Amino acid sequence: MQSAVAFSAEASPPNVILCMADDQGWGDVGYNGHPHLQTPVLDEMAASGLRLDRFYAAAPVCSPTRGSVMTGRHPNRYGCFSWGRTLRPEEVTLAEAIQRAGYTTGHFGKWHLGPVRADNPVCPGQSGFDEWISSPNFYENDPLMSHRGKVIQLQGESSLATVEAALPFVRRAARAGQPFLAVIWFGNPHSPHVPVPELAELYADQPKAQRNYLAEITGIDRAMGRLRRELEALDIRQNTLLWYTSDNGAQGPGSTGGLRGKKGSLWEGGLRVPCVIEWPARIKTPRRSDVVCGTVDIYPTVLDLARASVPQQPPLDGLSLLPLLDGTMATRAKPLGFWVYPVGGHGTPSAEWLKRMRDEEQDGKLAAAQAEWESGPWTEKVPETDLPGHAAWLDGQFKLHRLPQKKTGFTYELYDLAADPNEAQDIAAQNSGRVEKMKAELEKWQKAVVHSVNGGDYPAAERK
Repeated sequence: MQSAVAFSAEASPPNVILCMADDQGWGDVGYNGHPHLQTPVLDEMAASGLRLDRFYAAAPVCSPTRGSVMTGRHPNRYGCFSWGRTLRPEEVTLAEAIQRAGYTTGHFGKWHLGPVRADNPVCPGQSGFDEWISSPNFYENDPLMSHRGKVIQLQGESSLATVEAALPFVRRAARAGQPFLAVIWFGNPHSPHVPVPELAELYADQPKAQRNYLAEITGIDRAMGRLRRELEALDIRQNTLLWYTSDNGAQGPGSTGGLRGKKGSLWEGGLRVPCVIEWPARIKTPRRSDVVCGTVDIYPTVLDLARASVPQQPPLDGLSLLPLLDGTMATRAKPLGFWVYPVGGHGTPSAEWLKRMRDEEQDGKLAAAQAEWESGPWTEKVPETDLPGHAAWLDGQFKLHRLPQKKTGFTYELYDLAADPNEAQDIAAQNSGRVEKMKAELEKWQKAVVHSVNGGDYPAAERK
């Protein structure tokens, strides 16, 4: 991966902790009005920090959105089209960039951007992370993890165990006075929803599926409380940016808060996710924002606050939200594009694969099925004249959908999200001029994405 990054020093650079839930929907927090869910910590963060009410996952499924956090780019640009697809080694990651800016870096929990084998070119360790205790995909309680390539087993409730795995790294950095980036990606509330009994009992009056789902989210909330208390004990909470969100909309028993669609779709319910940011030293007044922003903005925001720059930076789809954190950003400067390219995902059974890795440590043989999946990132060329699949273009309050028809061609639907957040009333017919403008912008962006996935963003020496 790329490595040359310039840095402009600043006194007391902030620590950065990026937390992400797995399949937590827009309505799956107490502060968004859920009638049963207990999330007192997230509610407190929303009340004391910056609450982003129009925050979007880059994709309606897991791996692509996580890739957008690492790169600031739409995941289709590097072939991370669906769940289980990987990063490309040619991409420069957030961890690599901020690492070169003097930060120590750690990843903890769900990775889902490639294998967690130390010799794989897209494992956390070769993607810029100094320390990593990571799982290939989602996981439940007492999970197996890869600690820099060696299989270990954590103990306890899934989310709390993840935070506890991260805390030694946080403590070392804090005591050494070194700024750090900690990426903490939870495995919950992804199915199969196996909460510890103590949490399930909180929702004893709910149907079983709902009870188990809500219990896992409360488990995340308690883990976030544990993390915040440790930051306070280490006296670093004031200058630590703590960013919490989810990788896509809800599925199954989850709540979209009434928004149309769920996980897997480009309707609001598949993309809009909870998001709260704390940084007491800089976000001094609690605020709530309806400015459009998303996971593609995390990379440029963090590099901006660290004063890091990347030579030959590939095109970004995100932008820095530092002005939003400072209260000086009223609107988004450029639209957000979404595109579900019709390529299937890859199954990534974490427990099974980590057990194989553990067995491999004993006999030295790599399981054939796992080796096949680990063969590498997307390398096929994509036709430049073909833009298949559902795409959408979000420009302020207006959202245009480009919808493929069963046989051939596309239809376009336009929604005014300010008046119609549930996307119930198509207003394309009454706004033909706006539709044509947004359609042209969307298709121009899609063609740029195709140029990227075909390798056009990488210096020739780095292309394979």
